[in-house]
Amino acid sequence: MKIETQLLEDHQVKVVVEFEQELLEQAKRRAARQIAKQTKIPGFRPGKAPYNIVQRHVGDEALVEEGIEILVNDQYSEILKEADIHPYGPGKLENISNLNPVTLEFIVPLAAEVELGDYHSVRFPYEQPVISEQEIESVIQNLRQRMAVEEKVERPIEEGDRVHLRLSAIRQGNEDSGTPLISERNHNLVVALKSEENRNEWPFSGFSRELIGMSKGDHKTLIHTFSDESDYESLRGVTASFGIEIEDIMSRTLPEPNDEFAQTVGEYEDYAALLKDVSETLERQATQNYNNEFDDQVVAMVVSQSIVRYPPQMLEDETNEVIHQMGHRLENQGLDLETYKKTRGIDDQGLHEEAQPVAESRIKRSLVIHRIATEEDIQVSQDELQAETGRTLEAMAGYMDKEQLRKLTSDQNYVSGLVGNIMAEMRVEKTLDRLRSIAKGEMDSQEEPVLDDEFEANLNNASPSEESAGTELIEETAETDKIQSE
Repeated sequence: MKIETQLLEDHQVKVVVEFEQELLEQAKRRAARQIAKQTKIPGFRPGKAPYNIVQRHVGDEALVEEGIEILVNDQYSEILKEADIHPYGPGKLENISNLNPVTLEFIVPLAAEVELGDYHSVRFPYEQPVISEQEIESVIQNLRQRMAVEEKVERPIEEGDRVHLRLSAIRQGNEDSGTPLISERNHNLVVALKSEENRNEWPFSGFSRELIGMSKGDHKTLIHTFSDESDYESLRGVTASFGIEIEDIMSRTLPEPNDEFAQTVGEYEDYAALLKDVSETLERQATQNYNNEFDDQVVAMVVSQSIVRYPPQMLEDETNEVIHQMGHRLENQGLDLETYKKTRGIDDQGLHEEAQPVAESRIKRSLVIHRIATEEDIQVSQDELQAETGRTLEAMAGYMDKEQLRKLTSDQNYVSGLVGNIMAEMRVEKTLDRLRSIAKGEMDSQEEPVLDDEFEANLNNASPSEESAGTELIEETAETDKIQSE
């Protein structure tokens, strides 16, 4: 077997393989036996017709075609091994250039490669975020809102009330005018205070205050045009008519911010302990958000210094994944890809072109991070993996019934996949931590930060159950910084 390779510009390789003629003849005879089993040949039981009879019955061309398929299946992995080719995915038989001796041409996508720049020289200023009193007060206010006592009232709507209504919406002012945007549905919300500005309010910022003064049974139509900065990308610039019918109005009495309130929120000794926990939670979240933005800057710089090579098949696969994930996000907004394409005025090809730059950026980022993980010898210990897997399963138990969780955890393939994903995510996080330390100038080259043994043991063995009972509620409240129900 003679093998020649030619590296192509798109990170694929052309492989020309010349086989000994005897190999093709052997493959043709195996093909004849398979065809004899599958084809009715007069005068012979299935699989019993001799080679020359099968050859006359189906023709030599059919035997060659089947024989080459058998030959490729038998020899392809050996070809890659002998040519020292590391593929991204399956290759493709492009051409049969000769039959005597049989010579085949393959195009094989190569595994991605990364040449890192001097990422140890990357530096960015790092400023620890500071939490303001106003941010703490906002969380306390939202906790009070969540624990408000509600009572039905027979009066016009005032700010701070909870309102139950029927809501629908249709598009206006374009070729889709009159098509439903929101099918009629029940909705409830808390009317925002005048001092509040919640750009995340659904269906649009300021919607709840449009209800002030309405009474039970009242109807109202609102016309709203979504801004070009709307979080709902598919609705940017879209004008819609919203139909509203008020069903119930609830007054809301908020608890006083005192020791009793704190003890109701969680296992806090007094109001001061609640304030301390809120402050620490906000600091933790702010640090995480700041780190995420900082890491994005660092990784973008490292990517710009690196040379990343990957085949077109990898970009195609990632582009399809971006579109798939976009579809899920649209479903969560009550929309779909077809509606999105109509709104954007694009077809499948246009959607593909929109998704491709996102896919390319994700590929480069992921490949560079994983290359650095290898370069820095980033490892996840068995204890760390076990602890994180336990936390993941504990979280799953919070939203799955026991039988569903039992079935999943009894599936070895599922468990292996779950553990593999957790390990990959932990390795990425550790790599980002390392890059952050480098960019902050905290460590040289490949040195690991040294932790006190006792501190490290406590860190690895920490359990979420040891945290304050109210922390989860506070984190959720601080993250959303709103009260919103649908």
